[in-house]
Amino acid sequence: MPSPTLVPDAVAARLELFIERMRVESAEYGPDAAALLETAAETLVGGKRLRARFCHAGWQAVARYRDRDAAESVILWDVCAALEIFQSAALVHDDLIDNSDTRRGRPAAHRALEGAHRESRWSGDAAAFGRSAAILLGDLLVAWSDDLVEDAIAPLPHAAAVRREYARMRRDVTVGQFLDIAEESAWSVNATDSHVERALRVVSLKSARYSIEQPLVLGAAIADADPEQQQALRRFGHPVGMAFQLRDDVLGVFGDSAVTGKPAGDDLREGKRTVLVALTRQTLETSARNLFDELLGDPDLDADQVGFLQATIAGSGALERVEAMIDDFAKDADRALSGARLDNAAVGGLRDLARAATKRSA
Repeated sequence: MPSPTLVPDAVAARLELFIERMRVESAEYGPDAAALLETAAETLVGGKRLRARFCHAGWQAVARYRDRDAAESVILWDVCAALEIFQSAALVHDDLIDNSDTRRGRPAAHRALEGAHRESRWSGDAAAFGRSAAILLGDLLVAWSDDLVEDAIAPLPHAAAVRREYARMRRDVTVGQFLDIAEESAWSVNATDSHVERALRVVSLKSARYSIEQPLVLGAAIADADPEQQQALRRFGHPVGMAFQLRDDVLGVFGDSAVTGKPAGDDLREGKRTVLVALTRQTLETSARNLFDELLGDPDLDADQVGFLQATIAGSGALERVEAMIDDFAKDADRALSGARLDNAAVGGLRDLARAATKRSA
């Protein structure tokens, strides 16, 4: 098992080098563009580096088993850093879509850009500027991520396999994000008993593949994994990713804001149509379901209303059922690694990462 700081430290060092290069190359754009670049750099500070950790673990599992050239590790760190840049892009756009005010205990990017507009005493609507600038900020981060990956994998004879996986990841998470926001509108015209399946599809595309499965497979692809090794990591990564997002959904409703960095019950105010919500609605009588639907998604919910929705979810048995689903997914993942042609020590590290991802409080 690598040291807890190995991946974050290596990724931070690579990001610092990349950002400095971007500062130099962007100097000709002027001070306003420089301010956007610095905002982009700020989005890369902190976080769990989850995707980078799983990418590194996927590479280790194959590279150690096949005694691959250690020179690949240089490429690996660039791809790990690119994943974190892409994650920042996704969060910038996600916070804008959700109209979230905070991220990791700090103002969300669109709020920070809005504040910069006011502090500079620029003309026009500061909030509109913040939203528009955040869209472009996210686009810039996606471009940075692509640039870093392409530069990194160019020397690999099997670069096409890495490129395909990275492209698939970008497509999946974008479609998953669309389905997530679509469900906030489409739920009312779809049968209640279909909501769980629809919510699980969002979980798979928006999070499970993107957060765990595809970073794992990307790392393995850098080490030139064979189809059997890739498949074992997919069978492990997808259920871990499902459990990870279901845990995130639980924290979005019941998490401690001092630990999560987000206001308590934030997902309830945003009206997220999660598996928790779908399971809850299945159990409620019509009048109770109507009241639940009326409150869910109200951005002005007070503490008592949040408490009422939390109690409704817990009392319906939905919370207990989601916890059971998390346990089942974790067991499926553990079984997927039994007998796999992967490095034994790395497999132990993967199981540790899976536990950390599914039994967390933030």
